[in-house]
Amino acid sequence: MNKYSTLSSSTRISSRKDCPTAEPPPPPPPPPPPAWEPKYSLVQEVGRGSYGVVYEAAVRRSGARVAVKKIRCDAPENVELALSEFWALTSLRRRHRNVIRFEECVLQRDGLAQRMSHGNKRSELYLRLVETSLKGERILGGAAAGQPCYLWFVMEFCNGGDLNHYVLSRRPDAAVNTSFMLQLTSAVAFLHKNRIVHRDLKPDNILVSHDSPAGLPVLKVADFGLSKVCVNVNVNKCWLSSACGSDFYMAPEVWEGHYTAKADIFALGIIIWAMIERITFIDAETKKELLGTYVRQGGEIVPVGEALLENPKMELHIPQKRRTFMSEGIKQLIKDMLAANPQDRPDAFELETRMDQVTCAA
Repeated sequence: MNKYSTLSSSTRISSRKDCPTAEPPPPPPPPPPPAWEPKYSLVQEVGRGSYGVVYEAAVRRSGARVAVKKIRCDAPENVELALSEFWALTSLRRRHRNVIRFEECVLQRDGLAQRMSHGNKRSELYLRLVETSLKGERILGGAAAGQPCYLWFVMEFCNGGDLNHYVLSRRPDAAVNTSFMLQLTSAVAFLHKNRIVHRDLKPDNILVSHDSPAGLPVLKVADFGLSKVCVNVNVNKCWLSSACGSDFYMAPEVWEGHYTAKADIFALGIIIWAMIERITFIDAETKKELLGTYVRQGGEIVPVGEALLENPKMELHIPQKRRTFMSEGIKQLIKDMLAANPQDRPDAFELETRMDQVTCAA
């Protein structure tokens, strides 16, 4: 893709009809091609995953920067992840400063583009996408289907990378840690209040923005491809069965495949513990250094959730490093977040209150 490619959200087609005359005029020139009105210019690739590519882009009229995620809908698993993210983000009626801001989603195929709307029964392509996801069929994007189908997610652009990069590229800062803990607990409480279980909280999926008026880093929870919207049900009473997420942040009950939103609390406990103590591991696939706590068993490192599943009475040593300063309140709160039994963990609303209390006391 060229450095400055464009994504078009609408088109205008010109047509012409000539009236017969006694002396036929010269043949008219061919009609002009469709007049595209590109809305975004893609500037550069900033991330790539198994199911999409993320670009930094610019709004052509205003020059404002945005992030654009391009997803090829050629496999049902890609469509399912894309629709999950779309449904979660469009279900939010209000915005939160610590949740990525969603602008729009554009559905593109055969040179045409259409803005997506949730439950659009008049869009045949939208309904085909849903059908693809539900039936697990490769309906769109195959050779027989013509040109591939793409979904373009347009969101706010975060210029500070992800939480891994931010924390590991700077010296430890207790004030920043406190700010990040408050921001993260506020974001998760907001999501749970809106009946969204994220299911894949990890430092990779937490972005950093430096555009706040005060100049302080602002965290943004992102990547809702594995999220679940619990319609008309309290998230703490909505039972989920798909074991999904990233190993080092998965709660014991997720490994078993029967869990609620309390799994997000466990993942957040792992993130906060690793952030304060700068505990890292090397990802086997990407070879990147990532924030995450674990348990050593012999010469191997085992995710905390997996270890607690095998031994629910195992005591976690928090803090792990001798020179770490951690108040008793924060230490106990992290232990409670990482309780083997989800009933012993605080829910997101209690967690937000307790985090305010322990950080003020510290």
